[in-house]
Amino acid sequence: MHQMTLAEIARGLAAKKFSSEELTKVLLARISQLDPQLNSFISLTEELALEQAKAADARRANGESGALLGAPIAHKDLFCTQGIRTSCGSKMLDNFKAPYDATVVAKLAAAGAVTLGKTNMDEFAMGSANESSWYGAVKNPWNLEHVPGGSSGGSAAAVAARLLPAATATDTGGSIRQPAAFTNLTGLKPTYGRVSRWGMIAYASSLDQGGPLARTAEDCAIMLQGMAGFDQNDSTSIDEPVPDYSASLNESLQGLRIGVPKEYFSAGLDPRIAELIQNSIKELQKLGAVIKEISLPNMQHAIPAYYVIAPAEASSNLSRFDGVRFGHRCENPENLIDLYKRSRGEGFGPEVQRRIMVGAYALSAGYYDAYYLKAQKIRRLVKNDFMTAFNEVDIILGPTTPNPAWKLGAKNSDPVAAYLEDVYTITANLAGLPGLSMPAGFVDGLPVGVQLLAPYFQEGRLLNVAHQYQLNTDWHTRTPTGF
Repeated sequence: MHQMTLAEIARGLAAKKFSSEELTKVLLARISQLDPQLNSFISLTEELALEQAKAADARRANGESGALLGAPIAHKDLFCTQGIRTSCGSKMLDNFKAPYDATVVAKLAAAGAVTLGKTNMDEFAMGSANESSWYGAVKNPWNLEHVPGGSSGGSAAAVAARLLPAATATDTGGSIRQPAAFTNLTGLKPTYGRVSRWGMIAYASSLDQGGPLARTAEDCAIMLQGMAGFDQNDSTSIDEPVPDYSASLNESLQGLRIGVPKEYFSAGLDPRIAELIQNSIKELQKLGAVIKEISLPNMQHAIPAYYVIAPAEASSNLSRFDGVRFGHRCENPENLIDLYKRSRGEGFGPEVQRRIMVGAYALSAGYYDAYYLKAQKIRRLVKNDFMTAFNEVDIILGPTTPNPAWKLGAKNSDPVAAYLEDVYTITANLAGLPGLSMPAGFVDGLPVGVQLLAPYFQEGRLLNVAHQYQLNTDWHTRTPTGF
């Protein structure tokens, strides 16, 4: 059962080959047995899962149907879940039980999805390795000595290890696509505003976006169908009709114009990954796609711009965690200032503190124009580059990451080296574009991903291209040894 994709589970449930309750019990037992190796879950929700599974089986018995009805999933631990710990991977929120469900959680529950638990993550989604979590690092199931990517590494590791078929995740600068690449999954970051952020604990509000992690593009289409849509509770949610993402999966790629930016193939890219990307391009050409070299001239400025904007928004968003209303509070504070200082100093880890300090500095009176305002201007230039490119091509293709997953602890003493691993992913967040990573091969036994970017609200096109590619390759079917 654990080897089935989300689509296969939906067909099995519809054909009454097994029940949701049976499947849920199998996966919960598998998580208990195997997750101690991975540390991919922060909380398991066995009682809730079995309750939801029984309810889903009852709904099917009454004639209801749906791809997500009875399907087991997990949520990244920054989506608020009523009455269940929502920690954001931080000591600051270790004792926080959300009083309501995030919109994404509520929508998937209404569709009949079964929540198995909450997955581990970099603290407050800050990181590219899932090593900054207060609950310990997550291990990559392909090699337990390597990172799974971050910040959605718990969701990625759990799905890759076949502990469950799909999970929710979030992407602020690549935190869905990079873990997908590192663990041989398909991960989709939707257009900014496509998926509600209400109840999703904020890191950088203008960059954060929820999306799915699964093994196939077909499964991501099913997940996105349940997650997407306008939400009046979220002021950044866009009132745009949600298409049937599964309906367009089998469209022909004949004549599809694919742009390949020359800036992607610089000295920083592992030549073995570059070769795998070229192999992916050849596969898509066989399916009728037309390849064209393009340029994204301002890509070189994206990382410095991102690492001004994101910490600036983080310093503002995280100011609410002060020890007064909820979250960690220090013991016996002498006065209000002592309460603030010690609660935040004890509750936040080093990476979060680092980004808060950088952000506060960038927003300070003497430096706002020099740093934050200039970064926002670069952001506009990055977006303009994409708009120009999409006048010539339908999608953009390139590597998801410059290197395969690194060893645990390898970049801990040099945070900037880890930041540079986001070079191909952060531009989509700065511009608000949809992006997808899909499996493209292996380097030294570690998975590698190819990234696709599309114009706004063209998630269906990304899923179509990825699905057609996966019908003609088998990278996505590979399973890590021991799982």
